[in-house]
Amino acid sequence: MEKLREKTLTGFIWNVLERVGYQVITFIPTILLARLLAPEQFGLIGMLAIFMLLANTFLDSGFGVALIQKRDATYVDECSIFYFNLVIGIFLTLALCLAAPLIAAFYNQPELTNLTRVMSLRILINSFNLIQTVRLTRSLDFKTQVKAKLLAAFSAGLIAVVLAYFGFGVWSLVAENILDGLISTVALWIVCDWRPRLVFSLQSLKGMFNFGSRMLTSSLVTVVFDNLYQMFIGKVFSAAALGYYTRANTVRQVAMDSTSNAIGRVMFPALASVKDEPERLQRGYRKSVMLSTFVNFPIMIGLIVVARPLILVLFSAKWLTSATFLQLLSVTGLLSPLQVINLDVLKVKGRSDLFLKISLINRVAIIANIFITYRWGINAMLIGQIGVALIAYFLNSYYSERLIGYSMKSQVKDVLPSFFYSCLMGGGAALVGLLLREANSFVTLFAQTGAGVILYLLIGYLTKSELLAETFDIIKKLPNLLVKG
Repeated sequence: MEKLREKTLTGFIWNVLERVGYQVITFIPTILLARLLAPEQFGLIGMLAIFMLLANTFLDSGFGVALIQKRDATYVDECSIFYFNLVIGIFLTLALCLAAPLIAAFYNQPELTNLTRVMSLRILINSFNLIQTVRLTRSLDFKTQVKAKLLAAFSAGLIAVVLAYFGFGVWSLVAENILDGLISTVALWIVCDWRPRLVFSLQSLKGMFNFGSRMLTSSLVTVVFDNLYQMFIGKVFSAAALGYYTRANTVRQVAMDSTSNAIGRVMFPALASVKDEPERLQRGYRKSVMLSTFVNFPIMIGLIVVARPLILVLFSAKWLTSATFLQLLSVTGLLSPLQVINLDVLKVKGRSDLFLKISLINRVAIIANIFITYRWGINAMLIGQIGVALIAYFLNSYYSERLIGYSMKSQVKDVLPSFFYSCLMGGGAALVGLLLREANSFVTLFAQTGAGVILYLLIGYLTKSELLAETFDIIKKLPNLLVKG
């Protein structure tokens, strides 16, 4: 048990470093690109997001998660999925090229035809790296993935900034996307010693089809509806409005990828190995919920408080519209770790049927929200999204109670202290902002952030928070864990 705990902790640290490092390294070029390019140009790439994500989801076909979940996965299974993915990758790339004029017509943006065709190359590139990623994830070897992805992000981001500076406009964003995939794939092949042979078994695919097909269907539904707001904004409002929305969502995503998403990515393969031990499984999920919200709550509430000076400092005044979007998105982000971890319960227990059922119910709520609220503008849609997130959490936690005995009442009780501490921290940071309302944005942002961090740590220390103590314990162990990892 101690060995699994240490391996999981090491994997979590490297995963957080990967997420933080990847987001920082990609976010720095994003800041520079936002200053060099117009919101409309970011909006054009945002219009293609849903189509690229759908293609990537089809590319995995649910077999990636199925391979991680399967305890007795063989080399034949891996080779079969690899070749299946390669064929699917070629097919999807050609499909996107053919569909490009239709996508451009849908948004009434003629330049999307060529943009779509070039961007489709990313799908073909990604078809080569699924097995390497699955093998590294299954063994909790996130350290290796860190190296590959950070190298790709840094190189692609640097080239994109240079291209934008020399006037390539939206094509600099396209180049960044493709180069990121290409360099990452090459690096994964170098650092992972797995290589395919000419073996293929249709029986292997059939064996994972039931689980994989349900996960695929659920993932497709998730991608469509998670990006429905983005597609709807691009279609109904404007490319500029979508640009403001995508920048706000990017800032929030940086925070979430470094906390709740990182924890979920590590905990799934770790807890899948103890799925037949109810007490350990429940204890592991409870710790995940408490630790992720202890970190996520102050970050999301902090973003709500400092949204305006943050946008001004990072992107300049031309992006100020994004500040209100960021605040509303961050309210929804408060529930993100709870949603991610509760859904992982279903995957660990192999209940892809329930996973699909919940996804469908949640997405109906998203459609209802959009068609009820859009007439009052984007802000109204994002306020409605908060209600949708609450509905999703109620459903997710209901099945967690049924499967592992971890009820919503117990979860709320576990996370309430962190939420209360975060609200106190947010109130203190907001007060600092009021006192410095005449100061420049950089001073205000620095003072509010510093005050918030100090206040949160002080509250945790005075209340003798076990989570704060455990966080510091992890920090103390960090050098040894990184060396071992």
